Amino acid sequence: MLSLDHIAITAPDLATGVAHTEAQLGMTLGPGGQHPDMGTHNRLLSLGPDFYMEVISIDPNAPAPARTRWFDLDSGPVAPSLSHWICRTPDLPAALAQAPAGTGTPLSLSRAHLRWQMAVPDTGRLPFDDTHPALISWQSAPPVLPDSGARLAELIITHPQADALAAQLALNDPRVRFETGPAKALRAIIDTPNGQRVLQ
Repeated sequence: MLSLDHIAITAPDLATGVAHTEAQLGMTLGPGGQHPDMGTHNRLLSLGPDFYMEVISIDPNAPAPARTRWFDLDSGPVAPSLSHWICRTPDLPAALAQAPAGTGTPLSLSRAHLRWQMAVPDTGRLPFDDTHPALISWQSAPPVLPDSGARLAELIITHPQADALAAQLALNDPRVRFETGPAKALRAIIDTPNGQRVLQ
């Protein structure tokens, strides 16, 4: 069974991504960390007790990994955007057995006290034109972040085959809406202390 874990804003560099996201939300992001296995780094913001967002980019000070990075970062995003969503599962091998081909290979990863497994595609890109969620299984407790007062109101997944993607996932979460459209697009409606904002 899948459930929402977090959303990811990819950016050409972390400072640009953070500035873009803070401007859209009218909020300040918290600290994050480095991912040595992927050569990336991030900043985080809680969106509730069981959900958060990250801004992530290639870490220019880290060695390049021996494999393709997650979130299609090796393709070099030209501008910050909400590009990926991540679902957690208690049984990653079982979830992958039911997922489309190309959803990824399980990797055991860690950062500080955090431990998790994540399915990372060999190509860096997920099925459904990179619109399928990345799959994660926490081996430790997920990140515990200060409550920002912001909450996810709705996550809108747009794709030409949105109905097929929704049927594939069978995700039972009223915050997620699948919408048929001409191209991939992700939008998050966020209730913030400064009013409702759109993150895209």
